[in-house]
Amino acid sequence: MDTVDGLGQLPVDAPHERGDAARNRRLLLDAARTLMAQRSPEEISTDDIVAAAGVGKGTLFRRFGSRAGLMVELLDEDERAMQQAFMFGPPPLGPQAAPLQRLVAFGRERLRFVHTHRAVLAEINRDPDARYNAVFAVLHTHVRVLLAAAGTTGDLDAQADALLALLDADYVTHQIDGRGRTLDELAGAWDSLAHKLCGN
Repeated sequence: MDTVDGLGQLPVDAPHERGDAARNRRLLLDAARTLMAQRSPEEISTDDIVAAAGVGKGTLFRRFGSRAGLMVELLDEDERAMQQAFMFGPPPLGPQAAPLQRLVAFGRERLRFVHTHRAVLAEINRDPDARYNAVFAVLHTHVRVLLAAAGTTGDLDAQADALLALLDADYVTHQIDGRGRTLDELAGAWDSLAHKLCGN
C-alpha cells in the first residue's frame, strides 16, 4: 500500500523553517515525547515541557500556538512513524510477516500508541469529521487488506470496523481507567478476535 495523502490534516513542518526555529521545535517535541513516556499526558503542563526542552514558554506558543497544538504535531509525527513501520518495516509489523502475525502485531502496537496519545485522540474523537479522517482510512484499509490476505470471508469492512473499535481511544481509556483492565488484557482481546476472524 502506498503512502496515503491526507495524513496532513494534522500540521506539518513549514517548508522554510529557520535553523533556530527547527531546533527549538525538535527540542520541544523531544521533551514532550520523553515526558509522555514517564507519565500520562494530562499530568504534563506547558511549564514541564519548556523546562525539559530548555526554552522559554513563548517559544512553545509561537511555534505550536498552544500545548494542544504541540501534542497534535507530536501525534502526527508518531502516526507517520507507525505507518512506515507497518507498511515498509521489518516483521512482525512489516510486509515480510504472515497476515495474521502482522494483524496481531499491529493491534498490540496500536494499543500502545493509543494509550500514549489518548488525550489528543479523545479530543479528535469529539469531531466526527476528524475522527474518521485520513489516518483512520489508512488504518482501516490496512486491517481490511490483512483480513483479506489471511483468507477471511464475509463483510471485510464491518470486520475491520469491529477490530478497530477495540483500538478506539475512548474505549481504551474506559477499559483501563473505568474497568481496571490492563493493556495486556486488551491486547489479548484483540488477538482473540483477530484469530477468530481469520479462522484460527
